[in-house]
Amino acid sequence: MKNKHLLFKALCLISIIAVTDLQCQTTMIDIQNSVGHQGIGLGAAIAVAISWSRNQSILWAILHGIFGWFYVIYFALTR
Repeated sequence: MKNKHLLFKALCLISIIAVTDLQCQTTMIDIQNSVGHQGIGLGAAIAVAISWSRNQSILWAILHGIFGWFYVIYFALTR
């Protein structure tokens, strides 16, 4: 009787782990797809990093992040 309960608990635990793992994999695929289509671009990330290191201002970093590659090129030409 004790072995049946232990086996039942083990099967329940394995099924929960399998379902959770499948959901995590699906979520990771969804995250990768959404970041690829809706995330910030490389130019915006570089612009924010440059702006923050130069100005130490969140508002300037946001503004420069919106302009993205334009600010990166401007920074490279005026440096």
